[in-house]
Amino acid sequence: MNAFNRLPGFVQTPAGRERVVLRLLPRVLVFGTLLLALPSLVARIFLGGGDAVEASTRLQMVDILALGIAVLHWTAVLTAAIAAFIVMVMKGPAYVADAYPLEDSETPDSPDCRQPASY
Repeated sequence: MNAFNRLPGFVQTPAGRERVVLRLLPRVLVFGTLLLALPSLVARIFLGGGDAVEASTRLQMVDILALGIAVLHWTAVLTAAIAAFIVMVMKGPAYVADAYPLEDSETPDSPDCRQPASY
């Protein structure tokens, strides 16, 4: 018995932009994250001088904003990856589900032969 029975006569849709998106997403993730980490590095270079408490407060604020935007970026990349994967799977071959015997009759059962549900 074959586990995957393909639907006969189904025409598979050729790959489209979803493959391009899936190939591009790792680079977008890495370079986007590095780009979003640059403000923290620049803030350490230019905002590091002066009063220690004030400089620390500014650096923390820049770090929190950069980290928040980086997490938003990761979430957007993950969402795009899920969407492209779903499109890729939907364009794949169609499969037939396994058949199961259907107990069918021409007339319904009479009410007196039905068994009461036990609770």
